[in-house]
Amino acid sequence: MNVKVASDPPAAVATAAAAFAGLGRLAATTPGRPAVAGPGFRARLTAPLLLGSLLNPLNTTMISTALVAIAHTFGIGAADTAWLISVLYLASAVAQPVLGKLADALGPRRVFLAGLVVVIASGLVGTFAPSFGWLIASRLLLGIGTSAAYPAAMAVLRDESRRVGRATPRPVLARLSFAALGSAAVGPTLGGLLVMVVGWRGIFAVNVPVALIALGSALLWIPADPPRTRGADGRAPRLDLDPLGIGLFSTALTVLVFFLLDLSHPMWWLLAPFAVLTGVLVWWQLRRQRPFIDLRMLASNAALARTYLRHGVSYLLIYCVMYGYTQWLEEVRGYSSGHTGLLMLPMSLAALVCSLLGARTKGIRGPLTLACALLTVGAAVLLVFLSGSTPLAVLLLAGACFGIPQGLIGTSNQAAVQAYAPPESIGSAAGLQRTAQYIGAITASSLIALAYGQSANDSGLHLMATVSAVLGLLLIVLTVTDRALRTRA
Repeated sequence: MNVKVASDPPAAVATAAAAFAGLGRLAATTPGRPAVAGPGFRARLTAPLLLGSLLNPLNTTMISTALVAIAHTFGIGAADTAWLISVLYLASAVAQPVLGKLADALGPRRVFLAGLVVVIASGLVGTFAPSFGWLIASRLLLGIGTSAAYPAAMAVLRDESRRVGRATPRPVLARLSFAALGSAAVGPTLGGLLVMVVGWRGIFAVNVPVALIALGSALLWIPADPPRTRGADGRAPRLDLDPLGIGLFSTALTVLVFFLLDLSHPMWWLLAPFAVLTGVLVWWQLRRQRPFIDLRMLASNAALARTYLRHGVSYLLIYCVMYGYTQWLEEVRGYSSGHTGLLMLPMSLAALVCSLLGARTKGIRGPLTLACALLTVGAAVLLVFLSGSTPLAVLLLAGACFGIPQGLIGTSNQAAVQAYAPPESIGSAAGLQRTAQYIGAITASSLIALAYGQSANDSGLHLMATVSAVLGLLLIVLTVTDRALRTRA
């Protein structure tokens, strides 16, 4: 792809971070904002958090129905438009932990508001983009801006927990999961309607009013950030972002993505720079007093590290179905995009319902074990029963088998991060959880490309199902043998 764009996520994050302090001062003195008295976790507090948190998952799926129209507009091919998907995942994978660290250091409200400002800018850039390169830039900014919401929201809930003296209720966490799952589920349908009514530029423009509403409600209803702890000399602690660590991480991840995107013709030589970059990253993070990724903390906090592993592998399986199964339904079974969306409706509804049901459970281990078992069963259904002549009822059952665990995993792993992460680092810990999810999504897209080649077929679907079944069994073992899950509620 011959597109030259300034696509360094750390640099863009640093640019966006420059607005945090000034915006935070404005936010902290906004008139009409309620006092922080009250029972805690009120609807006014959570409403802007939910609205901001839906933007990232919405934009990951909404673009799928606009790719063909964009390709026709700029005279490019599918290989080029695929970058509109990949650049958002790359930017989000890097920006989530960066902005989580900023939320912990500068205050989550400041970061949340600044992220929404970047989203508004990205929507305007995409709406009026004169070339495909500008669309890439818009998606890059969109990935950064939308990545602020989830880690900042988790940090806001942490601060509210400290204020009221009790843990964040599971139903509140379920609403965050519900917002992400719901927006991702309706993304393709909403995208198709926008393309049909106003054209593909509506995919970018719709972010502007949503972000403006979230920005206004956040200014009014999210309490001011707690004062930053000052040192003995009375000065606020110095913000230490570790730019070298961020750069090494983003470069290593980018090299890995280039390798994974073409597993049918693997560029093995890319593994050498990836290994070197990873080694230098580990060396540098161990030398830093305040690293970008706290490897020492992860090494000593095995429960949190296992949560990230479970989350990434689980979403690898889920994204295989979300994209691979739907492609098979269209190309092998001959369903239209609209009919395929209806066939996936049981999966979406099951995910939404189970995210709320999972919030009503007191433990983490039980819902996660059930979710892993259903992922394995769903993979087995794809492997054994699905072919060009499979009855409609079995197709619906296969989707539901993946929808139920999707809802349970989202809620349970959020609760696990809240339980295991150090309270002072909950923002960056939540960001790393999303990074694990996006790495799983990138790996899933590579597996789909390897299994299908030029077009979807039964053998490719069965190959994905076999890999998914093996990973599902691995997830069951990881969950059942995790002693930390037995003692947390």
